[in-house]
Amino acid sequence: MPKVRQALETVPSRRAFLGGVAATTGALLIGFNLGGPRQARAAGGPDLTGGRPQPNAFVRIAADDSVTVMIKHLDMGQGNTTGLATILADELDADWATVRTAFAPADAALYNNLLMGPVQGTGGSTAIANSWLQLRRAGAAARAMLVASAAERWTVPAGEITVSNGTVRHAASNRQARFGELAEAAAAQPVPQEPTLKQPGQWTLIGTKVPRLDSTAKTDGSATYAMDIRRPGQVTAVVLHAPRFGGVVAAVNSKAARAMPGVLDVVTIPTGVAVIAKDTWSAMKGREVLEVTWDDSGAETRSSDAILAEYRERLKSPGLVASRRGDAGGAIAGAAKVLEAEFTFPYLAHAALEPLNATIERAPDGTYDVFAGCQIQTIEQAVVAATLGVTTDKVRLHTQWAGGSFGRRATPGADYFAETAAIVKATGGKAPVHLVWTREDDMAGGYYRPMVVHKLRAGLDAAGAVVGWEHRMIGKSIMIGSPFEAMLVKDGIDSTSIEGASDTPYALPAYRFEVHNAREGVPVLWWRSVGHTHTAQAMEVFVDELAHAAGADPVAYRLGMLKSAPRLSGVLSLAAEKAGWAARSPGKADGGKGHGFGVAAHESFGSYVAMVAEVTTEGAKVKVNRIVAAVDVGIAVNPDIIRAQVEGAVGFALSSVLRNRITLKDGVVQERNFDTYEPTRMSEMPVVEVHIMPSTAAPTGIGEPGVPVIAPAISNAVFAATGRRLRSLPLDLDGLKGV
Repeated sequence: MPKVRQALETVPSRRAFLGGVAATTGALLIGFNLGGPRQARAAGGPDLTGGRPQPNAFVRIAADDSVTVMIKHLDMGQGNTTGLATILADELDADWATVRTAFAPADAALYNNLLMGPVQGTGGSTAIANSWLQLRRAGAAARAMLVASAAERWTVPAGEITVSNGTVRHAASNRQARFGELAEAAAAQPVPQEPTLKQPGQWTLIGTKVPRLDSTAKTDGSATYAMDIRRPGQVTAVVLHAPRFGGVVAAVNSKAARAMPGVLDVVTIPTGVAVIAKDTWSAMKGREVLEVTWDDSGAETRSSDAILAEYRERLKSPGLVASRRGDAGGAIAGAAKVLEAEFTFPYLAHAALEPLNATIERAPDGTYDVFAGCQIQTIEQAVVAATLGVTTDKVRLHTQWAGGSFGRRATPGADYFAETAAIVKATGGKAPVHLVWTREDDMAGGYYRPMVVHKLRAGLDAAGAVVGWEHRMIGKSIMIGSPFEAMLVKDGIDSTSIEGASDTPYALPAYRFEVHNAREGVPVLWWRSVGHTHTAQAMEVFVDELAHAAGADPVAYRLGMLKSAPRLSGVLSLAAEKAGWAARSPGKADGGKGHGFGVAAHESFGSYVAMVAEVTTEGAKVKVNRIVAAVDVGIAVNPDIIRAQVEGAVGFALSSVLRNRITLKDGVVQERNFDTYEPTRMSEMPVVEVHIMPSTAAPTGIGEPGVPVIAPAISNAVFAATGRRLRSLPLDLDGLKGV
């Protein structure tokens, strides 16, 4: 991607942006320098105060008293717009009823994700964590500027002025002013470089259940998603992709498609053949009659089973050493008891409710406007610019609400953005192009959670303690070959492949973790919780097996190995307590026949989550009745959204535990819609209880950390109910027949 990498070096001038906005809004735009020599930062870690001094703009206060918080992240349903606005509004002492949000433009210099480097983007549950101090400082600085303007107007000391609920007051003179009255004068005040932040006891919004700012619009239908975009003269495009990954167009006969009502054009682009029409239906019908010959000489033509067999064969050989301490092999050789296990994981689609789509419009001056659920704005802007042959300052991104993503919209190569831009280029930009992927396109389009296999081997001493652990896995790297390779791949090891296992918090005296990078032709991508989706299952189910082999209680056994991990052991103890673990039914395995409890605990993205699952089984049927979760995410900015994210994680992941997989037959994806890739149904949803650990630590994230522990908790509960270990995902429920 040389053109894309070059384009990433050029971003719109932040000075020009600030001047342009200030000139056109008539609002108070708080721009100030963050950071500085006195700002603390973890040694060697990212500077979460905002980095070196640079202008930042996160709040507009208008004459009508409205407070608009600029959101640099994508909201795909997780509620981060409300959370981010809460942080700033609390320090500002705004009236929550007047708070609004707007998605920020693409500007990596101004709106970079402080945990991703010089990239504006959303992912890894970083939105709240990277913005915490940045937005608090923005709110505090704006508040100080409002106070300073009031002090000048009333000729009183600033120290005598108070602010609350959107009103600035001077009690001694009985004067007050709403924010809107002071906005213009406040904009002329010098920006404090070290604004005073509130102490936790002074917060009025943070830590409370403030109403979500997006609920009303999403309920009454007024919220605009990318799929809702309608530009003047807009046309719709759908693309016929190769049936096999890596296939390319060899020949096209578009005569029948061009003759279809509503079809306007047919063009060949790098990823396939695009049909452009007046509307989506006409484009789809035109695509149905296209005649395309595909060149599969470079395509992936194997079936899933063949790829899996190759993985298993490669696991017989040593891989790259990702983690090592002590002599694991020697310790296992002298162990009193040795256990081995294999875990397999299929490809998984993201299956977001809103399929992929984007609109690109060419303006008369040769610039371009992009309307989409933009998740990594810096890359998306650069890819569109490179595809259209312009500089990034000629491309304006308009981030829209997104109907889910789970990682799919954050493609390192911005695939569907590039596809839309290629169609615009092929048609000369004559009309705005709205690219629409159908559900079938989305499901069969690749960029799946990788297929992965883990093989584990551990030895126990006579007392049941672990003396050695060997762990080997294989899966295709997400990062190798992407713009993030230099940052996240070291010595051939992709940190996102091994996270949650190579860095296990369990105190293992001898441990060796090896990884193989698969090279098959199926495009893969992060899927909600990334590597933790499979490492947590392998680690937590195997630890459960070791506890059973040692004749120990699964919770107590874990706690014994987590003495140096107080936050993880804390949520484990809390979940067990709230679930009534000590009073669970005795009997076969660790529960009663057909009824069991299972536990799992895992750290991911800086957050700590433990779950206890309660299941009942009858033959090959498993019913998850109850999930009790305990989470430690540092300071809980909005407890209600945290609970909703954990509940949503259960709903999202449950179908992948029970049945979902993407399979290939001779290279062709078999699952095409929700009939063969069935999401969780409401009738399947268990009761979900979420308990939040009190904390004074800086907030982390919760969008992804709820996912990893669901599968192992359920797997361990099924063992407790049946005595049979179902390690791989989705669970092989046929293996329960006759139990």
